Amino acid sequence: MTISNIKEFREKEELFSKKAKEIDEIKNVIKNLELRVGRNAKNSQNILEELFNKEKKELQKIEGGIAQQKQELSNERNFFEQLKKKGLEAVTEMAKERQLGFPWLAKAYDEYFLLQEKEIVEYLKHKKHPAISASEVVREQSKLRRQAEIDKKIAQYLVEYYENIAPFLIDLKEEVDIATEQERSLLKEYSEEELEDATTQYLSKEEYRKLPSVERNQLALDRFWKRPKSKWLIGRLYERYVGYLYESQEHDVEYVGIFKGFEDLGRDLICQKGKESIVIQCKNWAKFRTIYEKHIFQFFGTVFQYKDENPDKKIRAIFYTSTELSELARRFANQLGIELKENFKFDKDYPCIKCHTSKVDGAKIYHLPFDQQYDKTKLEKKYGEFYCKTVKEAEDAGFRRAFKYRINKEK
Repeated sequence: MTISNIKEFREKEELFSKKAKEIDEIKNVIKNLELRVGRNAKNSQNILEELFNKEKKELQKIEGGIAQQKQELSNERNFFEQLKKKGLEAVTEMAKERQLGFPWLAKAYDEYFLLQEKEIVEYLKHKKHPAISASEVVREQSKLRRQAEIDKKIAQYLVEYYENIAPFLIDLKEEVDIATEQERSLLKEYSEEELEDATTQYLSKEEYRKLPSVERNQLALDRFWKRPKSKWLIGRLYERYVGYLYESQEHDVEYVGIFKGFEDLGRDLICQKGKESIVIQCKNWAKFRTIYEKHIFQFFGTVFQYKDENPDKKIRAIFYTSTELSELARRFANQLGIELKENFKFDKDYPCIKCHTSKVDGAKIYHLPFDQQYDKTKLEKKYGEFYCKTVKEAEDAGFRRAFKYRINKEK
């Protein structure tokens, strides 16, 4: 039912109420006349009877008109109720046929709305009191609305389809710039050269320029951990943490998810030790979210591919998550040979500073989690390289902070 139809329907209801009031007023007039007839002499009887009959005919005429309008209102109500009922049935039927494909479904929605609006237009044109201009407005607006509905639904179906076949896309769905206006304003205080140091994102100009390196870099690191982070960065830190745990157990860790992004196919880490390889997927999700079977299927698929590409290796598959799996997902994982680490929380107090020795000139450099070369820096114990918790530990061991990497200087 369009807005113009609703307005017309309400106007008729108001007219009906007005006529009903007129009837009550006429009845009161008749009642008063009858009282006057009782008081008057018989010689007034003919005059009163004539007046009474006249008023009675007028009353019958008004009642007939109201009855007709009431019937028209009833017919319009039935028309729109039937239209609504048919609409619900049509939408339900289309929903049942969703497996036929979303382009078809979008087209079906379009055809349904077209037929529905055509019925309304024809009704407005050919009812007892035609509303030609209103029908043309309905036709034009309906055309625009249908196209918008098509575009919107196809976009929604595409997103849902992609997320269904590639669940990792959900993790990046809400990736936003979460820096505050205050944090952005701080950056305006620095020179172009100073901005090349990532610590300026976490320090005021006075702190950056006056504090000694140990205090300055430690303060920046502390604020890095306290600042709100995007879901993408939270996921990346979780992968680093799990990787660190395996590095501590003498595994050679390849951070596939960090370096290859979507190309990792769900293999976030590949940890190797001797002849054994462990393929790991990490999901650092909020505790109220649940891992479902589609995530397990995707992970199994990429593990199977890795096994097929490396037939001589002994391969294990482990799924790390900060939340829990559904019961069905848990059963699938068990049947598919995937080990589970549920409710495995990220510990931000782990030793995250990388102390690295250059293989070119022997320079001893430490990298903070937000430094440019952090993820590309691989530590080897045989060269005296290690992780530590504080900047003081790193500098006391003779390491200095990494400078900004510049391609032109390397050349």
